[in-house]
Amino acid sequence: MAKLASMTGFARADGTLPDGASFLWEVRSVNGRGLDLRLRLPNGLDALEPALRDAVGKLFKRGNISATLNIKREEKAGPRLTPDPVALDQALRLALDLAARIPGAPPPRAEALLTLPGVLRAETTELDEAAEEARRAAVAAGFSTALQALTKSRAAEGARLAEILTVLIDEIAALVALARDAAADQPAQQKARLLESLAALLEGERRVPEERLAAEVALLAAKSDVREEIDRLNAHIAEARALLASGDAIGRRLEFLTQEFVREANTLCSKSASVALTRLGLDLKAAIERLREQAANVE
Repeated sequence: MAKLASMTGFARADGTLPDGASFLWEVRSVNGRGLDLRLRLPNGLDALEPALRDAVGKLFKRGNISATLNIKREEKAGPRLTPDPVALDQALRLALDLAARIPGAPPPRAEALLTLPGVLRAETTELDEAAEEARRAAVAAGFSTALQALTKSRAAEGARLAEILTVLIDEIAALVALARDAAADQPAQQKARLLESLAALLEGERRVPEERLAAEVALLAAKSDVREEIDRLNAHIAEARALLASGDAIGRRLEFLTQEFVREANTLCSKSASVALTRLGLDLKAAIERLREQAANVE
């Protein structure tokens, strides 16, 4: 049997950026009608989004995938302060000019000048283009690692899912076989029921012509004939087994097939002329519903 993939999975990948900061990717995947990616990126890394989306599209066909990138930098005592030469020179000239105008005024003190607004500024370290490119490359490589881990997670879940689906299809096949046997004597039961009803109504009066009775029995037998439904259910079972064997993004086709299962099971129940067949039909519908729920997890 080919490998089946689930749409449910979780993965992480961490690493270190060129500037010493650490990063952590967290990627989660759940059921979805199509492929939908939600990215949460820190400021300054938005330019990576198209490439990241392209990477997801190459690996997955369906599922709601959310990917979050967290970047953590080492705690530092604080930014380094440095004097602004222009602001310091302007403040010094103003202070000296003012001191010269005031007789006996002391010369301006350095610490007083440094407290003036704009004289000191925090050093900023801007990455050059090469460093920025290296930073983006490290983030993208980490994302690729996380996606590979997510692929393995979804494959492991898919293996468990394949076992569950196989058991459910086997259960449905067994119920269909029992329903076929239970429906074999429906015409005889319909005839016996009709004769019993007529006997109660006529109470010994003139008999119904045999040809009329035969026609009524034939009509009831046709209405309660479930052989076509049984044949179609068996065909659906064979198709479900073939889909599981292929294992290539079969989720949508399997979901559509379960709808066909439901349609035939409903018709079988509506045509049932016995309590035993009705019970089997209800058990069949319950098993098909469990199959439908599990099929919704398949990629």
